[in-house]
Amino acid sequence: MKEILNIQKQLLPDLIDTMKKRYTILQHIMVSGVVGRRTLAGSLNMTERVLRGEVDFLKAQGLLEIESSGMRISDSGRHLLESMEPLAKELFGLNELEERIRLHFGLKQVVVVPGDSDVSSHTKKELGRAGAAVLRKYVAHNEVIAVTGGSTMAEVAYHLTSSTSLKGSWFVPARGGLGESVELQANTIASTMAKKTGASYRLLHVPDHLGEEAYQSLMQDATISEIIDFIRRARIVIHGIGEAMVMARRRKVDEATTASLRADGAYAEAFGYYFDRKGEILHKMPTVGLRIEDIQQMDRVIGVAGGKSKGEAIASILQFGHEDILVTDEAAATEIVNMLSS
Repeated sequence: MKEILNIQKQLLPDLIDTMKKRYTILQHIMVSGVVGRRTLAGSLNMTERVLRGEVDFLKAQGLLEIESSGMRISDSGRHLLESMEPLAKELFGLNELEERIRLHFGLKQVVVVPGDSDVSSHTKKELGRAGAAVLRKYVAHNEVIAVTGGSTMAEVAYHLTSSTSLKGSWFVPARGGLGESVELQANTIASTMAKKTGASYRLLHVPDHLGEEAYQSLMQDATISEIIDFIRRARIVIHGIGEAMVMARRRKVDEATTASLRADGAYAEAFGYYFDRKGEILHKMPTVGLRIEDIQQMDRVIGVAGGKSKGEAIASILQFGHEDILVTDEAAATEIVNMLSS
């Protein structure tokens, strides 16, 4: 396939460009569900006149359906995108990024989607769709699946659908609440994932960041202790990755600790742990939920994060060495590969 594409690039470069453009249009519409032409043109940075011509062609091919509320992809268009996925990865040069990261960090699988989540809401949605697909692939019956909070995990939840492999399983929050928007908390995301897939869920109604005295007191409560024991039975965890200083602000970490993290070169945060560039743990927040030893014993650890700004943070977590699968975007993957090269 790669050899044929190289020949086409030399002999028919316009054909390759047209194929990439039409694939991108279809992909945006599929992930959006229903979208108007003006909104889509803005998202693609394309004039409405150019987009109108492409939409007319795709509609004539039976790949799109036009409704009063906007455009949606047809069943034929969805099937075409699914069959084109391996080709699309070659078209956008994503296969090479995936393989370089996978081999360097010894991962089981790396999935890279086109674009940059920092600047494109569509790419964030596609990241969520890819994360949902990976989760469905690896989940067996009667699993306990731990999930973290955040906007990327919310997108994963949105793109999950009813699945026979997930019925009988349980979704649980990996940790307590951050005090952020309710829809981005791990509790909400765990319950959404369960409802979308026909699975069950359990919730953990405690704040994420606790003082030592409050932590010890909560752990004496029989109800809380039982739920935490259940969460620690999880064999799969799907989680986001944060930039260390951004997460320190969100968690309202005190100034002394924040200054220490900055001085020690903290790059990333996950599960309440802060990591340096080499993947070494610099600091642990007293949190209720999964511990690092629980993560190390998991059957599958799936990280989902993207955006150029998170490239270094993702690499830091990969250096820690306990990820099995990474789902990221082109911008973050390129940053990671550039770090490896330098």
